[in-house]
Amino acid sequence: MTVVFDQIRDFAVNEDGATAIEYGLIAALIAVGVLVAMTALGGSVTSLFEYVSSRSAEQLDNAAL
Repeated sequence: MTVVFDQIRDFAVNEDGATAIEYGLIAALIAVGVLVAMTALGGSVTSLFEYVSSRSAEQLDNAAL
């Protein structure tokens, strides 16, 4: 019977799986942070690229004349 209790005790104090879960939670929180940042900054980045594109097109049109 002590063998069963020893196995249960060993299982209860084993923390190998807990570390993997902690790393998984950290990765999930980082992913959520990246998604929030991309959502918040997405519109301004799109506006910036549109501005650069239109200015480049104007400069190329002027250079062709």
